[in-house]
Amino acid sequence: SFPYYYKGGEIHALKYGSYFRREDDLLKVMKAEEEFIQKQHGRLRIWVDFYETTLSDRVINEFLESIERVDFSIIKLAIVGLVYSDRHRLNKCRKKLSIKITGPVKFFEDPEDAKTWLVSEKAQ
Repeated sequence: SFPYYYKGGEIHALKYGSYFRREDDLLKVMKAEEEFIQKQHGRLRIWVDFYETTLSDRVINEFLESIERVDFSIIKLAIVGLVYSDRHRLNKCRKKLSIKITGPVKFFEDPEDAKTWLVSEKAQ
């Protein structure tokens, strides 16, 4: 549901969790979310849930490229549900592909911390 209201702010939740190894299904959802974000007026605080989803190189690449294409719409980006090695792989791939994300990006273990950060006034 959009927008998701939390502590007086609005969040757009990208629910990419619980796809396990179903890459094709996840990539279809990513594409649909990208199209939805591109149609929005204004900028969004985006919360990405990756719990219980396997991040293959293909998924990481598609995610990063999708986020870069909607970068103009992002105020802040919070990513939850990634183990340390997946965070490292995502950052390494971001550098390798020269993916530009202008707003702050943070990784969180706790979804509530991520949502609180997104609606806070501080950029970082």
